[in-house]
Amino acid sequence: MTRTEELQKKREKYVSRSVSNGNLSIADHAHGATVTDPEGKTFIDFAGAIGVQNVGHTHPKVTQAVKDQVDRYLHPGFNCIMYDGYIELAEKLCHLTPGSFDKKAIFLNSGAEAVENAVKMSRKYTGRNAVVSFKRGYHGRTNLTMSMTSKVKPYKNGFGPFASDIYPAPFPYLYRKHPALTDEEYIEQSIKEFKDFFIETVAPENVACVVMEPVQGEGGFIIPPKRFVHEVVEFCKAHGIIFVADEIQTGFGRTGKWFASEHFDIEPDLMLVSKSLAAGLPLSGVVGRSEILDAAEPGELGGTFAGNPVACAAALAVIDVIEAEDLCNKAERIGQKLEDVFNIYKGKYAFIGEFRRLGAMVAVEIVNDDEEKSPDKALAGQIAKYANDNGLILLSAGIYGNVIRFLMPLVVTDEELNKGLDILDAALEKAGE
Repeated sequence: MTRTEELQKKREKYVSRSVSNGNLSIADHAHGATVTDPEGKTFIDFAGAIGVQNVGHTHPKVTQAVKDQVDRYLHPGFNCIMYDGYIELAEKLCHLTPGSFDKKAIFLNSGAEAVENAVKMSRKYTGRNAVVSFKRGYHGRTNLTMSMTSKVKPYKNGFGPFASDIYPAPFPYLYRKHPALTDEEYIEQSIKEFKDFFIETVAPENVACVVMEPVQGEGGFIIPPKRFVHEVVEFCKAHGIIFVADEIQTGFGRTGKWFASEHFDIEPDLMLVSKSLAAGLPLSGVVGRSEILDAAEPGELGGTFAGNPVACAAALAVIDVIEAEDLCNKAERIGQKLEDVFNIYKGKYAFIGEFRRLGAMVAVEIVNDDEEKSPDKALAGQIAKYANDNGLILLSAGIYGNVIRFLMPLVVTDEELNKGLDILDAALEKAGE
């Protein structure tokens, strides 16, 4: 029995089946965009731990920063005694995030914790209770964030009751607009529906915050029209509502800029960060207007492990790597290469629906045919399975489960990228048989 087979059997016996595995192999070691199993089989990583590995696996600068910090101390607890990494990372993020106003930051453990704390701050600051998220949005798996998440299965089914005063607003999806509408007509309709929502569903004076992913992640990498995003931000300003940008998946160079909000020329009141922030170590943050971050009293926010110094050291190294290796521009080059490849595939395979991207945050819809645009979840699953079985880590997404998403590390080499695309080509060819 191989080591992989041994661990697979132990996984079946001792690990909850509620935890899914897109790839059933075992990671032994990983570097850059390549993962190797105990028997030496390699996998090109086009998933990046769902957007966590923008600077790649075991980047030497990150691992060295972690090792150096481990030798100093593991976790004295920032609420017990302060340490430099937390403060320096807060300073860095306050300068990096959009917005010319005074900012502060707080660090937590997970993306869901960042969302929850942004909601708490918004409620405290405004004195209001209601929270608006968006249809097809994803914000986490805690009770509150699950309440804000749109997809019922697998995230919400059977886990209720959910938190109250959470309202999902409509969100534009240009690929699935009514064919009788032009793009401009559809955008106008989407804006009207958003404003009508605050007449029909919840009054704006009761809303503490609107939480939006600048690009919907789990929803299928849906990119909203810039005008829609501007209307949402302006509506929030007009009604004293905190606008929160959930950049947990879109941040740190993934979209070709430090943060996706920059593509829309907006300055969120609060921004949520996690995933690639610390290259795989548990760390998240809320960064934004000082007056909102300071609305809660000392001791009202935080947590035992929040802002762990090892994770902060990793995050500071991540920021240095992104700057030194120009990964924002690299993301755009990766995305353009994928776009060029899929322009060829669209002419070859009828099941290739819309290709969409912002930088290297890339997705393609798998459909029964491009005229009807009927989602084909089964075929998307078949493509992902073939890839995973043949050395390419690949994941699906989307409210219908028919979107193939690409989140390869931004440090991916040409060799790794081409090897992964060769496997993808074979997967698509198999699906087209």
